[in-house]
Amino acid sequence: MTMVTLQPIAPQDIEAESFRIIERELGPTRFSPEEFAVVRRAIHATGDFAFAENFRFHPQAIAAGLAAIRAGKNILVDVTMAASGISSGLLARFGGRVLCRAAEPETAALAQTDGTTRSDAAVARSVDDCIGIVAVGNAPTALLKTMELIDRGLFTPDLVIGVPVGFVNAAESKELLAGKPYPHITALGRKGGTPVAVAVVNALLRLAA
Repeated sequence: MTMVTLQPIAPQDIEAESFRIIERELGPTRFSPEEFAVVRRAIHATGDFAFAENFRFHPQAIAAGLAAIRAGKNILVDVTMAASGISSGLLARFGGRVLCRAAEPETAALAQTDGTTRSDAAVARSVDDCIGIVAVGNAPTALLKTMELIDRGLFTPDLVIGVPVGFVNAAESKELLAGKPYPHITALGRKGGTPVAVAVVNALLRLAA
């Protein structure tokens, strides 16, 4: 029977030690220091080093995200799990809020009327809510609707974070986002998810602070 030896570490030091391990195992990367802070937190949230290869940043993504946070703008997410995971207290210091309209009765009614998903309708209902960042980790339909409304000139978030996970339109929606001219952060392929979206936002919040 193999004996496992655990390294004693103080609770407050666990995250810092995790970051040191990630940095050591990754070695040099192609990312700027600010981009690396985002990727590192995503790897920390998932334990998946593949994100070091999959992440893509628009050249103005970090600057746009930080400016939106510091301006007190709101962050729109696609699922309540994301709203729970984002450091809303840190965002509140700048005057912003985390918004998620997916579970609201008005969203369900609009989705039924328009024959769309609630994720689609939730984005459509949020265009006038001073949204600085859209963060999608679960629903490709929410990301596709965001891009559609931006392309039509009806929605003007400063940064789009699109990292939906899955097998139906997830990879395709992220490929579309990667080609857009406006600030965005994405992770190509099928991998992603709400924990990744939350990690990206929380990394930006810490950089802004």
